Amino acid sequence: MPILTLGISFRRAPIELLERLSFADGDLVKGYRHALDMEAVEEAVILSTCNRVEIYASVPSYHAGFLALKRVLTETRGVSPDELAEPLYSHWEQDAADHLFAVASGLDSMVIGETQIHAQVREALRTAETEGASGPAVRSLFHAAARAGRRARAETSLGAAPDVFVALGTDLATEVLRDLRGLGVVVVGAGRMAGLAVKHLRGRGVGSVRVLNRSPERAQALAERTGDAYAGLDRLPAAITDADLVVSATGAAEVVIDEGMVRAALARVRPAPLVLLDLAVPRDVDPEVGALDGVRLIDIRSIRDRLMARDDDTTDEIAHAHEIVAEEVRRWSVRRRSDALAPLIRAVQARGEEAVRSELARHAGRLSDLTPEERAAVEALARGVAAKLLHDPIVELKERSDPGADDLHAKLLVELLRLDPDPE
Repeated sequence: MPILTLGISFRRAPIELLERLSFADGDLVKGYRHALDMEAVEEAVILSTCNRVEIYASVPSYHAGFLALKRVLTETRGVSPDELAEPLYSHWEQDAADHLFAVASGLDSMVIGETQIHAQVREALRTAETEGASGPAVRSLFHAAARAGRRARAETSLGAAPDVFVALGTDLATEVLRDLRGLGVVVVGAGRMAGLAVKHLRGRGVGSVRVLNRSPERAQALAERTGDAYAGLDRLPAAITDADLVVSATGAAEVVIDEGMVRAALARVRPAPLVLLDLAVPRDVDPEVGALDGVRLIDIRSIRDRLMARDDDTTDEIAHAHEIVAEEVRRWSVRRRSDALAPLIRAVQARGEEAVRSELARHAGRLSDLTPEERAAVEALARGVAAKLLHDPIVELKERSDPGADDLHAKLLVELLRLDPDPE
């Protein structure tokens, strides 16, 4: 069955909509169950990251698949169809492969070449397999996308600075505070983004760093690598009060730092605004906090605007990565065509073998005086002629066929040779 992609990304959707569409781990179970209940969805993989929510599915037709996947998004995420009208995009068959391979290679990221997305693509497939939603079509697509991503990282320098995103957020905080040296900082979260934040802050010469996390053990693991203090989230209100800069990067589905918590922290007299750097999607900091006097909130939207505005001297590397993607898409397309046509090709070859056997049987009397060696040579000659006659039509069929289309060439061959291939 053909492959359809339906999705929303940072390129056309506001951060508020991406937050509402985002699938937390617990939401994915419901999402996959809902998708597989749709008659028009045979296989599915949901890719939900900070910057995009996409569903890749094997469907019987574009129209039926589009409606089904749109319902999965609206009915599981509580979003109205009207809200998706403008930012929603779709990709069909090879275009879906082009898009996913570019995503896995970091070419469709907010930070071109970022490497985290490659792991997220692989994790999305693993989750779909765990939920029983994947199948040969989407599995082949995602494996090929992962290969494209590996090549793009290995053969270009685009992935050399995966922490550009955090670095830009730190730059924005520095612009507000003038100088980070000696300042007290709180880092909320203990994952990869939080670790990058600690690295950049230490590089800017900050004073004390305190790592807070829902799991104190994970906070301890991060803090001990850099010699910093740590605590659980129950210490967050007090920690914010003592901090000059708060960096939050958790995977929480709900707000972690609310308006009341920040208002209480503002009771301390400060020489500069309290800066909150929110690197999470969904956002960790209540957006209303940004309206408080004495507070500067920097979130994904601010960083995205800065990324869009900056010049990036990587034109040649980006072009090379696109060439890698195009090459890997061609490889996937050829393999997909071969897999789709395998039953028909077997039927064509079986028809050739049947004709050889029939003719040998019809002339059995005239061949009866041949030695075993001579008979074997005649049979080999007959099979060679049949194989040579069928070779060019099979090659042309592979070149002209599109597994995502209503293939007229394959149908015509079936009719002309009166074949009965596997119905798939």
